[in-house]
Amino acid sequence: MGVRSGYKKTEVGVIPEEWEVKTLGEVVDKYVSGGTPPTKIQAYWSGDIPWITSADIENQRVVEIRRRITSEAMRDSSTNVVEKGNLLLVSRTGIGKLAIAPCDIAISQDFTGIYTKKATLLAEYLFWFLNLNRSVLLGQRQGTSIQGITRETLSALSIPIPRPTEQQAITVALNNVDGSIGAFDELISKKRNIKQAAMQQLLTGRKRLPRFSGKWTRWRFDELFEILRTASNPRSDLSDVGDIGYIHYGDIHSQSSPFLDCTTVSLPHIPREKVSGLPLLEDGDLVMVDASEDYQGIGKSIELCNLADRQVVAGLHTILFRGNKQLIADGFKGYLQFIPSVKTSLIRLATGISVYGISKDTVKSVEVTLPPLDEQRAIATILSDMDDEITALEQKREKLRLIKQGMMQELLTGRVRLV
Repeated sequence: MGVRSGYKKTEVGVIPEEWEVKTLGEVVDKYVSGGTPPTKIQAYWSGDIPWITSADIENQRVVEIRRRITSEAMRDSSTNVVEKGNLLLVSRTGIGKLAIAPCDIAISQDFTGIYTKKATLLAEYLFWFLNLNRSVLLGQRQGTSIQGITRETLSALSIPIPRPTEQQAITVALNNVDGSIGAFDELISKKRNIKQAAMQQLLTGRKRLPRFSGKWTRWRFDELFEILRTASNPRSDLSDVGDIGYIHYGDIHSQSSPFLDCTTVSLPHIPREKVSGLPLLEDGDLVMVDASEDYQGIGKSIELCNLADRQVVAGLHTILFRGNKQLIADGFKGYLQFIPSVKTSLIRLATGISVYGISKDTVKSVEVTLPPLDEQRAIATILSDMDDEITALEQKREKLRLIKQGMMQELLTGRVRLV
């Protein structure tokens, strides 16, 4: 196919005629390496010079400066300071992470600091170009036990370069949408903290809702629930199609919500004959994992809702609880895992070293103090509304991320021009 008017074909693809293609080595003023001062010398770590590792980079920005070093640590180690506004590239242990230095900042050996020739290439434009082309960076890894990208490899990367005025317009547009995403991140974090505080108050009875004053009752899990059989099929038995939906414990660990809405979640499936005789799940059933690699995941659960006519079984490494509807309300069960006394009991019952496990027999003894059904429902409604608000914000954030990705594709290739 021909190239449209005003564009040319190059080794980096079709770009506007007035754009240039240069190697990174041609437009870099200097590279800066990093290092780690000796951690056993405590005096080195009591200074005022910010120092970061790749772990301090999240979502392509420096999210936290956890350690600060002294000028003596700078003198006695291979770390160096990258000045504010220049590019931080993780060139080993987390390759593909990027950030613009938010201040003058010392770096570990994970990083390469990149100073561009600003008359030709803006650091923020290079940030966005490498952000779009992270797969290219990952493809340049070398080494065995510790993989990295050498300066020679970086210098050989070809980059399409518009005039500085267009670079500036592109970075402003992308920074604006990124700032909007960051604002959503902050708002979602705030809403989650508010919800966490509400759960701590409402699920323990420390704060009562208006018009509720009745006494709460203490129950054992085996009084609240009938514990039913679950399947034990490995993932190799599952597929995208089949007769019966299958809830694997890994799918519960990956869920962010304490509820599984079967109208919106796609489950793996299994042939009916492989789970013959097992109980089919019902709305309100609680499915809990019985294995976790950390304490945080012990007892993680989902409550089923909106099953309609779908047929689903609880699978490998799960415990299936069917509640007594006279004692515990639908919509409330998913929040049991957040009650501190329940979580503490589950952790106490867990056994194992590298993987922690709980069993159907031991979990029967877990005790929980519950309000009457109408108060359970009122609490569940409040927490569910908070969940819905957070979900709506997350969906808006995801739309912005998709918009940003599309803008990067269009602007950084010159398919859409701003100047």
